[in-house]
Amino acid sequence: MNCYETLFVVKPTLTEEETAAEIAKIKDVLAKVDAELLATDDMGMRKLAYPVQKNDRGYYTVLFYKANGEAIAEIERNLKINEEVIKFLTVKYVKNKEIAQFDKLVAAANKSKDAEPAEPKAETTEA
Repeated sequence: MNCYETLFVVKPTLTEEETAAEIAKIKDVLAKVDAELLATDDMGMRKLAYPVQKNDRGYYTVLFYKANGEAIAEIERNLKINEEVIKFLTVKYVKNKEIAQFDKLVAAANKSKDAEPAEPKAETTEA
């Protein structure tokens, strides 16, 4: 199994629930093709470098996974036919240096996912 990273951008017009559902659809495709999902990095809403399908913004998500080469065709086919996905890119990590970097990215994505946002402490002011 090879290491892959797929970044995809979802339309900004979707609600949070619809965006989460679209991400879940792609994760389901990964499960169907027996890919091992290692980490997910939800980068959130970001400005695009140039308009894509009349959209200036998009919701970015990165999936890190291990899969066979045949699985990539099915994953990309599903991304192409999904009308809510406006862009996607799949990167294959082959060389040892690339795989080491892939492992670092997976660890960072898992670390940021596990880290819960700290609750702001209530400030007390004395008069």
